[in-house]
Amino acid sequence: MKSVVSAEQQSAKAGERIENGDKDKKKKRRGSRRSKNPSGCVVEDIHVESSDGKAKDNNPNELTRASNVAFNSMPYSSASPLVPSAEVSKQLLSKSCPDPRDCEQSSRMDADLFQQVDECVSLRNIFSSHWSLDAVNEALEKGEVYKALFRVNAHNRSEAYCKIDGVPTDILINGIAGQNRAVEGDMVAVKLDPLSLWPKMKGFVTENVAKPEETNSPPEKDERVSHLERGEIDAQQNKCSVIGQGAENCVSRNSVPLLDSCSLGEQKGNGTAVEKLCVILSSFPNKRPTGQVVAVVEKSLVRDSIVGLLDVKRWIHYKEANARTSKSLSDDDYIQLMPADPRFTKLIVPFHALPGGIRARLESMDPTLEAELVAAQIVDWSEGSQFPLAQITHMFGRGSELEPQISAILYQNSVCDSEFSHDSLASLPRAPWEVPEEEVQRRKDLRDLCVFTIDPSTATDLDDALSVQSLPGGFLRVGVHIADVSYFVLPDTALDTEAQFRSTSVYMLRRKIPMLPPSLSDNVGSLNPGVDRLAFSIFLDLNREGVVTDRWIGRTVIKSCCKLSYDHAQDIIDEKHDVAANSWPALHGPFEWSDVVRSIKQLSEISTNLRQKRFRNGALQLENSKPSFLFDEHGVPYDFVLYPTKASNHLVEEFMLLANMTAAEVISRAYPDSALLRRHPEPNLRKLKEFEGFCAKHGMELDSSSSGRFHESLEKITETLKDDAVFVDILNNYAMKPMQSASYFCTGNLKDCVAEWGHYALAVPLYTHFTSPLRRYPDIVVHRAVAAALEAEECFLKQKQISVRSCFTGVHFDKDAVESMEGKEALSVAGLKHGVPSTERVSEIAAYCNERKLASRRVKDACDKLYTWCVLKRKKASSIRNFCIISKASYVYVC
Repeated sequence: MKSVVSAEQQSAKAGERIENGDKDKKKKRRGSRRSKNPSGCVVEDIHVESSDGKAKDNNPNELTRASNVAFNSMPYSSASPLVPSAEVSKQLLSKSCPDPRDCEQSSRMDADLFQQVDECVSLRNIFSSHWSLDAVNEALEKGEVYKALFRVNAHNRSEAYCKIDGVPTDILINGIAGQNRAVEGDMVAVKLDPLSLWPKMKGFVTENVAKPEETNSPPEKDERVSHLERGEIDAQQNKCSVIGQGAENCVSRNSVPLLDSCSLGEQKGNGTAVEKLCVILSSFPNKRPTGQVVAVVEKSLVRDSIVGLLDVKRWIHYKEANARTSKSLSDDDYIQLMPADPRFTKLIVPFHALPGGIRARLESMDPTLEAELVAAQIVDWSEGSQFPLAQITHMFGRGSELEPQISAILYQNSVCDSEFSHDSLASLPRAPWEVPEEEVQRRKDLRDLCVFTIDPSTATDLDDALSVQSLPGGFLRVGVHIADVSYFVLPDTALDTEAQFRSTSVYMLRRKIPMLPPSLSDNVGSLNPGVDRLAFSIFLDLNREGVVTDRWIGRTVIKSCCKLSYDHAQDIIDEKHDVAANSWPALHGPFEWSDVVRSIKQLSEISTNLRQKRFRNGALQLENSKPSFLFDEHGVPYDFVLYPTKASNHLVEEFMLLANMTAAEVISRAYPDSALLRRHPEPNLRKLKEFEGFCAKHGMELDSSSSGRFHESLEKITETLKDDAVFVDILNNYAMKPMQSASYFCTGNLKDCVAEWGHYALAVPLYTHFTSPLRRYPDIVVHRAVAAALEAEECFLKQKQISVRSCFTGVHFDKDAVESMEGKEALSVAGLKHGVPSTERVSEIAAYCNERKLASRRVKDACDKLYTWCVLKRKKASSIRNFCIISKASYVYVC
């Protein structure tokens, strides 16, 4: 009977082989250094298959090892609370990448593939055993451990951090043993080390000296530490309070709070432990808390989609060194997989878990296999294993080519680019489609109003349109018209489920993966010119100072007169337009170009006032010029140009912000327990101090006490450096590093802590997403809540026979009406009709959409890195700027 090698035996052999291989590599490197003196960067060699099928040497003009660029700092997925339909699930993995190679599955790739059967072998464990779920729950209740998100330092894999909800400082997990087999994105249970073992905070800056520390210094014990360990420092309560909206900032950062008892997802049963920990951290701001992972509570989905390259070269070297006479392989053979993302450890793939195609190429000692980009799934990682065991799930193609790289990026971020299901498409109207007459009767008819869109020239999904009218007394009525997607995407339908699952459209430079079927997003739902379209309209009456004096919100029918690009609008603003030129769009309806030109100029003037007012009130904006890549006839980028932000971009931005803030105000008042809003927390204090230290080192004064003062000081620095545009871009890039990500949340989860609802960068207390329902699912959820509030308002006014136009959604909000028995009943009935979700459901949607939005951003960033790598490989840099913002870390900017 054939013997089967256990997981521990395989891992022990793997460790021995890797160690021996590393020694051989070191010898080769020493010999190489003696024999030659290379200039420039050293790139790891890789064999690439030529067109004739033979292996050839690495060509510097080929795009080899681009995965190291594309995946350096991108992927992780958390578990999804939203379960797609069976049909959607079937399509997701099978078609998540364009034409992935068929991976032949081994007959032994079942659940107990790597089950240990040789119990006679006893190996010393490398890691501690994970605690049981019952033990973890008991320890959480007692406050002995904390539930945290596990993140790995991309520049040093042995250094990881755990983010505990409600705790301002991440917990350092130093060393592979302390990480205890946790993987990037896992939810873990972490046990803290004693305070006396905590090292000094790396990069800690005192109030008097804005200079980062050199390293994580050895722990020091002081008098306060000893008192605290004896329990002589009491935990204090830090209650949440509403921060006033002043001219400086709506969300100010004057000091580090002792605790954050209002955080999202606060740990059940150990709020006291979180509070005590926050007090300790506040008392010892120069200490970095450390700990050990004791259990993996929830495994990250990234475990199922680790992309990398098989280390075929080392495997062949090992086989040759052992002088095997037979080319056939046995089940106890294995090969290493080297992840492209440095945050992941090497993987061990047993031979019997390999797809047939890979197995055959290994048997023939095919070195070109090393150029194949593959995805693997972690199957097992036991206490005695230095590396996890895995199995190959996908092959994308040669890593030296762009398309396999992009396919791998999409796969690793779980982006679904399969066809939409038949059930989803069946619910959509067929083109050509006209607005039903009965629907026109239910809405406000705005088809005679001069409405137009302003978008990128290549845009096909037109979410928003604008209009402006002059009123007596110098007032202007601005109309923001948003595509009424909720008319087509009804709650709890197949299309709604699939839109939830996709959550957002994913934009790459030469490709778009839509959230909704193109027949909806580019046709019947898009505000295309010259055709009747359904919309949600917000009319805002503004005075000369940009103050909103009145507003109206409702469902409408519009007909856009033209589709303008940002360049068209900018030419009008700059009075350089020539509407007779061929590049200008067609004009529809009873309007002249003079009507459009006048409207653009009026909107530009208003938006300028709104923008200035917003920054006076404490808003912060960090702008960098965006690169626009140029592609050759083969679709390979060869150069890029910088695309500056124009006044026409700001024009649209200001009115979209105003509409989003208006929608946030309406739904948070009407449905305070289940409104889907968007919040932006204050910057990371340590990183902010590091940035202050960088500015001080270069003779620049930075005030970060509030978002408003931060913006003002950056403006002054930018003005001083106006002759050095490159340095300004570098400075803005550094300024972004302390900023935390904005996120969706449910108001019901922060009902007792309204101050946490604010948006730091915008300096507003309420914000949401309303203006892009064709490409963001949260906007559809918000549309339904607005529709419910409008219907409830109408029913309430009819019942009460009140002549007031809008008491729920207007500028003059009637709180008593909303909280009355009749008001609550009207809102409840309308909420059920329009599918306003419960608090729990909104929380799930918010968490899932946050992850999908981050995944979309990672895809874009990874593609940009890949394209940049391609461009830099084809052309020489004209200059290089090297700056150091913190000790032991520097950044190189190629100009």
